[in-house]
Amino acid sequence: MNGLAVLGGVLAAAPVLLLAIYALEVTAGLPRQRRTPVDDGPAPETVVLVPAHDEAAGIAATVQALVAQAGPMTRVLVVADNCADETAARARAAGADVLERRDPARRGKGYALAFGREALIAAPPACVVIVDADCTIAPGGLGRLAGEAVGRGRAVQSCNLLRPDPTAAPTAQISNFAFLVKNLVRQRGMARLGGVAALTGTGMAIPWPLFRDAPLASAELAEDLALGVWLVRQGVPPAYLETVNTWSDSASGRTLLTQRGRWERGFLRTARLQALPLVGTGIARLSPSRLWLGLHLLVPPLALLFALAGGMLVVLAVLALLGAGITPALLLVAALAAAGGATVLAWFREGRAQVSGRALLRAPAYVLMKLPVYRTMLGRGEASWVRTRRAGEDERGA
Repeated sequence: MNGLAVLGGVLAAAPVLLLAIYALEVTAGLPRQRRTPVDDGPAPETVVLVPAHDEAAGIAATVQALVAQAGPMTRVLVVADNCADETAARARAAGADVLERRDPARRGKGYALAFGREALIAAPPACVVIVDADCTIAPGGLGRLAGEAVGRGRAVQSCNLLRPDPTAAPTAQISNFAFLVKNLVRQRGMARLGGVAALTGTGMAIPWPLFRDAPLASAELAEDLALGVWLVRQGVPPAYLETVNTWSDSASGRTLLTQRGRWERGFLRTARLQALPLVGTGIARLSPSRLWLGLHLLVPPLALLFALAGGMLVVLAVLALLGAGITPALLLVAALAAAGGATVLAWFREGRAQVSGRALLRAPAYVLMKLPVYRTMLGRGEASWVRTRRAGEDERGA
């Protein structure tokens, strides 16, 4: 075997492995969970914690939806974090208890959650449910989510999805579909393969003993992933509860790129620091949850995964022409076909409401649209938390 052949094999190994992990996770998540009758017993004492920064436009609707399904043992607590608008007043008027936090030097969701936790220490609830200010939990889901968390003694992540928007631009529809693959299909796969879920930052319930000790006060761009890694390391991996849906509206245009770019930057940073150590300790300790969360983190966001694999295929084709042999390129083609096929099956099974078949054909354009975002990530780029604009807000803010 010549040196070019060895080089081709080495270059093909990483993308083939990542595509295989992705395809396996998606395939495992394709069968729908069997729906069983739910016996909702009395909900445990629960605080719904809503971190909010300049959310005056939508906070009332969020609070009202939560209060409508909150029983006598549940209260809604909004942390108005460094707000310059009427978030606090509108949240109170809608029925929430409100804490106002002023600390411009320490901004971000993690600090807001830690501030809310401090206010609960004197009389802690059995469970804390975290809901973003632009999200709603489907009716009946709040008590079920809290009950599952307390009953299992583990954090429980609901099915966090974007509301379908058939009028959205094709690239926005594709982005929403990628969100569904991550938060529904791949979550199912993770739960079946490793008994673990990835926390998504909203619609997640955490028993008080875990919430009390969690490392929250940080400016992590993907604080949800960091919290999930911490829980796995504590031996209490988060669980997935598909029967409870948490909904939010999708972004579009420049806001979509900003939102996804910020989260993906945080994801890649967490993956760089945590993925391989989790895989290593998962193998050493025979821990499926550590192993599979580590493997999950190794797989980059969907557009980046296919962009990297496509670019590497071009490199391998060139090496084949130079005498390296065609085997590495064929292996990568097979892996791409498996991952692409799994994605199409996920669309057919779950995603047709999120993206039309015609829009899905624009997937290559979506990948190209994301390339400048990924190029920025390789530079200095955004390193701190920045609030994402909501629907109806102009380019200047609220």
